[in-house]
Amino acid sequence: MITSKVKIHLVLVAGLLAWIMGMQPVGAESLSHRLTTFPQWSHPSHLQRAVGDLYYPHWFAGTWDVQTQLMDMVAPLSPQIVTPGFESNRRYLNHLLEFRVRFLPPTPPSRNLMVPGMLQFRNDRPTSPLVADRRFNSLNLTRAYFQFASSINQLVKDGELTIQIDPMNPNRQITFWGSGRQLISTVTARRTEQPDTHHFLTCELSQQEFRNLGQNYINQVETTTAYSYFGLSDVHQPVFTADQVTAIYLSPQDPQFFIARDRPVALYRYQLHFYSLPKEGVEASIAHGS
Repeated sequence: MITSKVKIHLVLVAGLLAWIMGMQPVGAESLSHRLTTFPQWSHPSHLQRAVGDLYYPHWFAGTWDVQTQLMDMVAPLSPQIVTPGFESNRRYLNHLLEFRVRFLPPTPPSRNLMVPGMLQFRNDRPTSPLVADRRFNSLNLTRAYFQFASSINQLVKDGELTIQIDPMNPNRQITFWGSGRQLISTVTARRTEQPDTHHFLTCELSQQEFRNLGQNYINQVETTTAYSYFGLSDVHQPVFTADQVTAIYLSPQDPQFFIARDRPVALYRYQLHFYSLPKEGVEASIAHGS
């Protein structure tokens, strides 16, 4: 049986994994404005169906040491609705987690790189887009979270935790861990904005399905992220940072869905800092990568 603690830890992980093109729908509020209204969110953001991969500006290229902190957490419908494990997640508040991520040209290269929305990335070369190395990034992030949550350390023993990316759909990812348990995460909708050369914003809606020996648990996770690029060469200063909010919505299968409807039942806000790696760190990442 999937425990409530495991569900909530995986929701936190799934929300942050949203680094993984679309044009802003007419009448939709900007993503930057949406972040300023936190935690007064009453419905999901207006997004478009996710087609193809998420492409990043040129300054994401390479491998990065990331530090992330959970800065705030809100249960907007409390005390009527509080998600299982919400209070236990206070252990993460202001605790620094460190892991490694990388962004690379897609492999194999796309035959049609001029996808809708590509022209908005004015600093990118259309022939060399960047995408997240999802398997590498997800594995590192998941290990960082689970290793901190000592009560479920057994889930990340060598050989138990594996991650697969659907070769036919970059938006679909499956995480396997012991005893036949799975988390299937599928990005269903997306929007991006690039107001200038130093800022990049994304919003993705994912369906999270937890499976365990025939028992399923489904919810929706919306992740909104604003990246800011500084371009500093000092290894002790972040090259870019991110302000990120993860919103959890109940699925129609949940008994409390008609109480919550489109309102989020949990909100988590993070700060992320991306630091350059020394040369030996980059080489080690390549040697131990997927």
